[in-house]
Amino acid sequence: MATFISVPLKKSSEVDLVKPLSKFITATYPAGEEQAEYIRSVEELNKLRKSALGRPLDKHESSLEILLRYYDQLCAVEPKFPFSENQLCLTFTWKDAFDKGSLFGGSVKLALASLGYEKTCVLFNGAALASQIASEQNLDSDEGLKAAAKYYQLASGAFGHIKDTVLSALNREPTMDVSPETVGTLSLIMLAQAQEVFFLKATSDKMKDAIIAKLANQTADFYGDAFKQCQYKENLPKYFYFQEVLPVLAAKHCIMQANAELHQSLLAKQKKRFGEEIARLQHATELVKTVASRYDEYVSVKDLSDKISRALTAAKKDNDFIYHDRVPEVKDLEHIGKAALVKATAITPPLSAKFTDLFEKMVPMAVQLSMSVSSQRKAETVNRLVGTMREATNLCNGVLASLNLPAALEDLSGDSIPQSIVEKARAIVQQGGLQSIEQLIRDLPELLTRNREILDESLKMLGDEESTDSELRSKFSQRWNRTPSGDLYKPLRAEGGNFRSVLDKAVQADQVVKERYNTHCEMIALLCKPEAELTAAIPSANPVKTLQGSEVVSVLRSQLAQLEEVKKERERLEAEIKGVTFDMSSSFLTALAQDGAINEEALSMSQLDQSYGSYSQRVQASLRSQEELLGKVQTSHQEFSKLKQSNSEANDREEVLKKLASAHDSYVEITSNLREGTKFYNDLTEILLKFQNKCSDIVFARKTERDELLKDLQQSIAREPSAPSFNVPAYQTNPAPTAADPTPAPRTVLQPQQPQVKAQPPQRPPPPAFTPQAASAPGNPPDNQPQPGNPPPMAPPAQAQGPPYPTYQGYPGYAYQMPMGYNPYAAYGQYNMPPAMQPNMQPYVPYQQPPAPGQGGFPGPPPTQQHPYTYQQQPQQPPHQPYYPQQ
Repeated sequence: MATFISVPLKKSSEVDLVKPLSKFITATYPAGEEQAEYIRSVEELNKLRKSALGRPLDKHESSLEILLRYYDQLCAVEPKFPFSENQLCLTFTWKDAFDKGSLFGGSVKLALASLGYEKTCVLFNGAALASQIASEQNLDSDEGLKAAAKYYQLASGAFGHIKDTVLSALNREPTMDVSPETVGTLSLIMLAQAQEVFFLKATSDKMKDAIIAKLANQTADFYGDAFKQCQYKENLPKYFYFQEVLPVLAAKHCIMQANAELHQSLLAKQKKRFGEEIARLQHATELVKTVASRYDEYVSVKDLSDKISRALTAAKKDNDFIYHDRVPEVKDLEHIGKAALVKATAITPPLSAKFTDLFEKMVPMAVQLSMSVSSQRKAETVNRLVGTMREATNLCNGVLASLNLPAALEDLSGDSIPQSIVEKARAIVQQGGLQSIEQLIRDLPELLTRNREILDESLKMLGDEESTDSELRSKFSQRWNRTPSGDLYKPLRAEGGNFRSVLDKAVQADQVVKERYNTHCEMIALLCKPEAELTAAIPSANPVKTLQGSEVVSVLRSQLAQLEEVKKERERLEAEIKGVTFDMSSSFLTALAQDGAINEEALSMSQLDQSYGSYSQRVQASLRSQEELLGKVQTSHQEFSKLKQSNSEANDREEVLKKLASAHDSYVEITSNLREGTKFYNDLTEILLKFQNKCSDIVFARKTERDELLKDLQQSIAREPSAPSFNVPAYQTNPAPTAADPTPAPRTVLQPQQPQVKAQPPQRPPPPAFTPQAASAPGNPPDNQPQPGNPPPMAPPAQAQGPPYPTYQGYPGYAYQMPMGYNPYAAYGQYNMPPAMQPNMQPYVPYQQPPAPGQGGFPGPPPTQQHPYTYQQQPQQPPHQPYYPQQ
């Protein structure tokens, strides 16, 4: 392993950023140059990710620049898009940097719909690449030393930043490579290596020994802290990477301590403390010997060891012959000082010198949300002012209609249609009459049904996915460790509930409009008829021409003209109120930059008061003027009624004229309400389609995440053992014997629970009949025993019973030569044999030809039901009888 430690990079799966981000931009921003520019920026962002993560990176500063630029762009784009599981859902998949996985299961990976997770992993790769670039520097040059120190401090700062932010960024347990324990340890390692680079720089510059000793001692402390962090954290040593790192950290700790002692000894020599010099050199020698004996394969200390050894030899020689200074104990030596010249680089975007925000013109989401809420406040203010004026106008029209004004002043002849009624009838015909209203009424249920279907389909998608998630969660229990769909869909369900409530209120409003239409339908139809039919439908009355020059009539007409002027003023005032515009984005951006948050309510209310305060005062003045004029009109009308000659015909005529005037006003209001309702349903359709797309996107993302998680679970289940482990008897681990490849007999047989004594050999079998190829043959059996016949060849058993023994197709004396791969009696020798067997023992002559491969053991048929671990002591048998293991 290299002397300096570098960190491997994480690997990421490909993610398409263009489609979801472009879809959000299209839905949020109006079509035009601004929208097209944002979509082009999304494409550039996708290319930047592929450059940073989609290919192997060289250990060069240009590759690190690309990674840091992508990280800076993520930090810049995060507040401008609603990245979350239930809004703009982008799932990022990363593999563990240290876990190499298995043949079947693959390495550990984690997929999360979190931009914070992407930022964390990209920053990890930036730190890892910085450590690799630093380890590749030429430390024999000043430029290489400066670059290495810079990159190690950057890596330390990046790992430390991840340690502080990873849990809040992920909101769940991360993989071990980016866990706070792991990145905290890596941060300490990188800081220690940066300090070591400064030590090397001071050494090459031949700075004072006191300074070098302090730098080395501080470096040793950093390495010691990193070693303890690795050693005391339970999960870290499980990684093969950290199992390799631990020896290097321990070795570096000892080496830096030895360097500190060496340079401090030189300082003691300068101060003529020769005993202290020797003590420190002896301590340094011990440290170097420890490294050489334990960690020599990781770090070479030969040069340092030789240097210390030479210095110690010279110091002892001078002290023995000249100074005779007492050598103190190591524990009594003065502690060496420390000097930390390194500091983890603070991670404050932008980290790249070439960074330019691709979405510079796009305002952050916090500002967008504040502007949306502010727009709602503005709309509410405008609707309140306009609604107040319209209510006042409707009240005025209702009062005048109840008084039959101005028709009563126009109908002084008693037999012609008042001019105001003629104009109202003409206006209704021009607007389409009954047919236009009936068509609008017929369209409303169709629009309502379409909106309900969109809403129901959206909520059904959420419900189906939630039920699937619940089934899998109950099936896999704690293994199903993603966010429950029920919790994730709460905001969407609440939004859907609001839409349903809005539709229910709209249905009620539609019903009110229909009832009002049914009430005035007959009179509206009368106004739609030709003028002759309308004249015939209105009752005639006695003329009241005497009132035409009356002062009361003149006053009434003047007052009605003033009321008409008030209505026209309101129309102009309504247009002015609707035309007011102001931009709150600059105020919100300023507040966000200064305070880090936006107090939308205070800023919006201040701007609304400033913009609409004067209009509100004018509206109130208009209401007061109308109220005053209506009071005067009612007083004058009473006087006018007294002057009129009242009879039943006149009363009937006046009642019809009142209904016609009221029907006209109702027609105008109903038409306006129906058109507003149609516009409302059409606008709501667009909103519900966006809601449906949002539900569809999140359900698709959840299905993708579900499939990925199911795949990982299947792989992890496949890796698990199907049954609990158990100990297999030793004899079952040996292969079954075959005729072509005999199994050698066991060399040692132990008796359990008995003292270890030399085993007595069994009785000798009868001598085998050797072929002429044999060099010599053992002795013959006694004469008083007949020569046994050769048994027929035996086939090997299908399965070994007891310990394995050699099997041959034949028997000694047959046409097979005796295998010489192993002699079970060689351990005893001729002179170690029991006395009973020595008379029959003949000198052993080694076989001259090499044994056949795989052969060995004493020939004989396979034993049956043999105890798997011990030989039973054999009874004394005649020397000619073949040996078989006894039960």
